[in-house]
Amino acid sequence: MPKSAYDVTEPKTMRSCVVFASPHSGRDYPWSFIRSSVLDERSIRSSEDAFVDQLFDCAPEFGAAFICAGAPRAFVDLNRAHDELDPALIEGVRRRGHNPRIASGLGVIPRVVANGRAIYSGKITRSEADRRIEEYWKPYHVKLQALLDAAHLRHGQAVLIDCHSMPHEAMDGVARAGMKRPDVVLGDRFGAAASGEVVDRVEAAFASAGFVVTRNTPFAGAYITQAYGRPSRGQHAVQVEIDRSLYMNETLIRPNGAFDEVRAALRQVVAEVARIGQGRLPLAAE
Repeated sequence: MPKSAYDVTEPKTMRSCVVFASPHSGRDYPWSFIRSSVLDERSIRSSEDAFVDQLFDCAPEFGAAFICAGAPRAFVDLNRAHDELDPALIEGVRRRGHNPRIASGLGVIPRVVANGRAIYSGKITRSEADRRIEEYWKPYHVKLQALLDAAHLRHGQAVLIDCHSMPHEAMDGVARAGMKRPDVVLGDRFGAAASGEVVDRVEAAFASAGFVVTRNTPFAGAYITQAYGRPSRGQHAVQVEIDRSLYMNETLIRPNGAFDEVRAALRQVVAEVARIGQGRLPLAAE
């Protein structure tokens, strides 16, 4: 089993109301899990947000907490509801209506990785699925909410920046002729998960660091953005998707020659985003 549900780094002084999170960068793949899969050690990592934790790990230097997953996404997906159980994978689970994520094999216990490649040759037991949820999913989300509660208590508001990466090809159908291809997609569920002021500040931070930014297409935010985005209560959530090809070789899952440059640019972004809400009254709900 993966050694921990999450790793968290908190600053000595919580100067920021922002919490950065990386729920898909876990890379602790136990040999028992690899052995139970039909995929090799590289293929099973294809849906992982590789190195995203390294790109954002400077957050505590700017007074913001940072939490990242310990378990890999192929093992348990923290960006799904705990009851998004796949009857095609887990024994004893009944089909309940149509859920497109479950239907495509991307429930809380994934059946497939990128490009629909099956992880297992058959089903897993319900007890195994429940164990992953109890030991990895729940502790991560309890800690994440605790960090947001602490930020809200200290600053009167909390902002979650949920950090992800996307395959370069994800933008093939979005990029328009004559326009620059987006590097970053911000998801706020079309305004439901965060105030316009918060999203404007996040977008401006990326743009000033040289990134081309778009919103909500093709990624508006999944479970975490939906569950934690409560702007009327002063709790905002913004999903960030960064084009993997900017900083890594997607086939080999290795940093590329631009990794340090991109990381430095994101350090500028993190520093600016961490300033949201500082030195002023709490953000107004929208």
